[in-house]
Amino acid sequence: MTRILAAVIQTQPVFGEIAANLEQALALIPPGCQLAVLPELCTTGYQFQGRDELRALAEPFPDGPSCARLCAHAAATGTTLVAGLAERDGDRLFNSAVLVRPDGTLERYRKLHLFWDEKLVFDAGDLGLPVFAACGTTIGVMICFDWLFPEACGTLARRGARIVCHPSNLVLPHCPDAMPVRALENRVYTLTANRVGTESRGRQRLRFIGRSTIASPRAEKLLVLSEDHPEAGQAELDLSLCDPWLTPRNHVVDDRRPEFYA
Repeated sequence: MTRILAAVIQTQPVFGEIAANLEQALALIPPGCQLAVLPELCTTGYQFQGRDELRALAEPFPDGPSCARLCAHAAATGTTLVAGLAERDGDRLFNSAVLVRPDGTLERYRKLHLFWDEKLVFDAGDLGLPVFAACGTTIGVMICFDWLFPEACGTLARRGARIVCHPSNLVLPHCPDAMPVRALENRVYTLTANRVGTESRGRQRLRFIGRSTIASPRAEKLLVLSEDHPEAGQAELDLSLCDPWLTPRNHVVDDRRPEFYA
């Protein structure tokens, strides 16, 4: 498959309203798209007031109700879904994203780089940076603040990812401009699905910046959504552009000289 139709879904969750938040997100997915990316923590909201509150709202993987609902939607529509949620694994609590295929199989990624007060409630991800087969191609996943670390996207690309899905709850303004660079330097498509709205449950009121973005391996912004509205947008991804050869003599992976980067 050389072309796929992919969407980013921009939501405004109400804290703690898990089922309603997920239904509102799923309702925004455009019919006919093959891949849809939902925001980070799209079921729960973002500002947990402690680990006890997080534990009460987090769900096990793959047996939680949100995973079950995502599986049902994927099966009914034929759309592969990537969605951020709070994961409970015994005593450990993770900021995770799940990839759900229409055949009911699931994968997960746990956020490596925790942002700000996330460090007070979440455990740091421990599954590395896996790449998954889906939609006839190869998909990697990052979550929000992972964008700041070039090694994350670069590792996914070197492991064969052609699309990097990026569920987010962005509050800093820089990411929508940085992701086309990540796409260019790694010759991948990046799909950043952000949320909008505000939360004031923590020590500081947070405003989420929206601007969900699809970027191409040529650093083109194929799509940028609004700063303040729940909505969705989609673009056709031409996977033939994910060619690591920049010139007949330059390969973005093989030309690396990591022995000099430390």
